[in-house]
Amino acid sequence: MHYVTAKSILTSGNGTGMNVYRGCTHGCIYCDSRSTCYHPPVPFEDIEVKQNAVELLDAALAAKRKKIMVGTGSMCDPYMPIEKDLQITRRCLEVIDKHGHGATVLTKSDLVLRDFDLLQQINRHTKAVLQMTLTCADHTISRKIEPNVCTSRRRFEVLMEAKHAGIPTVVWLCPFLPYITDTRENMSTLMDWCVEAGVKGIIQFGVGVTLRDGNRGYFYNQLNRNFPGLTQTYIRQYGNNYEIGCPNGDELYDLMAARCKAAGIMYKADDVFAYLHQFESKDDQLELF
Repeated sequence: MHYVTAKSILTSGNGTGMNVYRGCTHGCIYCDSRSTCYHPPVPFEDIEVKQNAVELLDAALAAKRKKIMVGTGSMCDPYMPIEKDLQITRRCLEVIDKHGHGATVLTKSDLVLRDFDLLQQINRHTKAVLQMTLTCADHTISRKIEPNVCTSRRRFEVLMEAKHAGIPTVVWLCPFLPYITDTRENMSTLMDWCVEAGVKGIIQFGVGVTLRDGNRGYFYNQLNRNFPGLTQTYIRQYGNNYEIGCPNGDELYDLMAARCKAAGIMYKADDVFAYLHQFESKDDQLELF
């Protein structure tokens, strides 16, 4: 771990995203954030901590003339183990709440349970959304592909806690790894969990995984370690392709879409992202009555 002093905290595009850390210790074998195009820390596990993130966010949100949804977790998990002690993500949520903005967090960690009080507080006035990534219902395989974070089964339990706490949820149902997690049984079980947890939406860009310079080599090394012989299958079938689609991807996507339609779950990416980015003021709604 090392500290840096950042110049800004919100992304320059729509100005609604932030990452208080760079790098990760979860060890997910497929992690796209290892890609060289993002200029990640080297080694990737040497977490870069933006030591002035809270102060930058406070100033940025105070200057906003229009309320926004602030999202975190797109490039690195905001609830890595170091967050337990540093509490930078928690302090950022406190700042978001102070200025009356909305929040959405994307994580694979049950550490987010610690901050349910803040997510509930934000949700009383506007919207706080918990996003969780679900990849594999099989505990043994889950431990191989995501070795240093809680299993998808545990994440489902967190989603259930969010349901009981009145915190809306969205699930990233990806990636699916060809010849490892791309089974009908896996998709069906993950969808069972999503339906039971009452998630608002599911994000699925195509049943498969993406590989590019930086994460491809790490992924293949981990395949050799945990799934002997499979690397050569990938190389023969996909070469250096960026998009690695599962052979039965269309079938699995159709299964997901059918379950979503039956349960009233959003599954078109544009719809889900529109929901995540739309600021809603419950205080304004209450004034109408």
